[in-house]
Amino acid sequence: MGKKERIRPISICLLRRGDEILVHESYDSVKQRGFARPLGGGIDFGETSADAAVREIKEELGFDITGVTLLGMVENIFVCDGEPGHEIVFVYDGRFVDESLYGRESLTAMEGKRQFEAVWRSPQALRAGPHYLVPEEIWDLL
Repeated sequence: MGKKERIRPISICLLRRGDEILVHESYDSVKQRGFARPLGGGIDFGETSADAAVREIKEELGFDITGVTLLGMVENIFVCDGEPGHEIVFVYDGRFVDESLYGRESLTAMEGKRQFEAVWRSPQALRAGPHYLVPEEIWDLL
């Protein structure tokens, strides 16, 4: 029996440095296209979406955030690496407690055992590619 399809609730946080936002860049091997996504992840049962945003940033980056404010919600139906996905995305604005982090060009992040770099990208860079902002509906909240 295959993986059960379900709608996944997630929280992401737009951490901003001027007009730039902090994103994780990745690549869809089927579409042969790069994409960039703000940091965040799944909401645990019994957890608020705001608490999930704070927890996910702490887990991924190891740093605390504050000023977490809901910007809106978007529905994201997509295919990535040939696999269908469906998410309800709570989009938050927030800022690092440690303001020295804004001086770094990238931050090392962890997702489970996988390490990656989170980088600052301007709206112009995210529109021009090669890594495009996802979910695309976030543009309406910026």
